[in-house]
Amino acid sequence: MTMFQLYRVDVSTILPLLFADDGIRAGFPSPAQDYIRESIDLNRTLIKHPASTFYAKVSGDSMCEEGITEGDILIIDRSIEAEHGDLAVCCINGEFTLKRLCLNRGDKIYLMPSNRKFSPIEVTRDDDFLVWGVVIYTIKANRRRRSGSERW
Repeated sequence: MTMFQLYRVDVSTILPLLFADDGIRAGFPSPAQDYIRESIDLNRTLIKHPASTFYAKVSGDSMCEEGITEGDILIIDRSIEAEHGDLAVCCINGEFTLKRLCLNRGDKIYLMPSNRKFSPIEVTRDDDFLVWGVVIYTIKANRRRRSGSERW
């Protein structure tokens, strides 16, 4: 199972950051912007329901094939009703886990990992089960660790 450290969201502060509102191209480069016109406050942009939103740090690798790895930060909204295919933090038999929800006809629920080393978890009537919250954003560090003379 995945372990989580949960943190309550604090939206009492405002931190406007410069924002490239025309986007950053991931294909062909575009001419550099002469200036950035907008700012963005991540609290206002990412957090729609502050009273029911939490952060959690990922521990484990059951979702690595989705690009969610150890140390990533999840933004979890508990006010959203989970649907088939949602990435959700679930509590099953007293333990938290991060999985994709698979809601099959016939009232079957499967918790789907994104790592071939793990098997899906079928939720049965005997399980103590709760969808604790729906993951609305994942924040990850993209800077690679540098060690010695490692080069591209």
